[in-house]
Amino acid sequence: YHTLCNMATRRDQGPRGGAEHLARIHGTEEDKVNCPFYFKIGACRHGDRCSRQHHRPPFSQTVLVQHMWQNPMSTVTMMGVDPSQLNESKVQEDFDEFYEEVFEELNSFGKIEEVQICENLGDHMVGNVYVKYADEEDAEKALSTLFGRYYAGRPLVCEYSPVTDFREARCRQYDEGTCSRGGYCNFMHVREPSRELRKHLEKTFKFKASKIKGIAGGG
Repeated sequence: YHTLCNMATRRDQGPRGGAEHLARIHGTEEDKVNCPFYFKIGACRHGDRCSRQHHRPPFSQTVLVQHMWQNPMSTVTMMGVDPSQLNESKVQEDFDEFYEEVFEELNSFGKIEEVQICENLGDHMVGNVYVKYADEEDAEKALSTLFGRYYAGRPLVCEYSPVTDFREARCRQYDEGTCSRGGYCNFMHVREPSRELRKHLEKTFKFKASKIKGIAGGG
């Protein structure tokens, strides 16, 4: 009798109740089907071996260019050199040149809302460049144009990213200066352009490359 009652209750809830539950847990740890890291960050350390699904969007405002920035920290780590030997001023200067060059090129396809460049050292995130456009059509133009092109002697690997809200993708602890996981954290550690470059981009392109402090999701 109790079993029949339970079955009747589930029947009465109908597909709507199930759909609402699936929508609520989609992309969370409760979701046993879809990968929460790919959903939030557009990258997963397991790659194609992940036991959960990576739903690559057919269109998006955000384009991901994988491993485009050659992070000097990653380079010296692979060489077995002490990272503390890096000249931080020179690293920032080189990064600003890279950021400005990439921004000006990608801005030619349409209005850019956000640029996020990962400092993470994990293979799936190192050097990743995320560019969010105001319009999906501009993202499509960028993706189709970049396909087959090279940068610094390496082919560009581009795709649409499911990430449109970087507050959920960025590591809150890193933005607050307290992340204990270092470069191998699975949330985004974003390298910021210098104050001078941010002022230049705002004046020239009306683009605000501002930091997100204390409101990112995860760590």
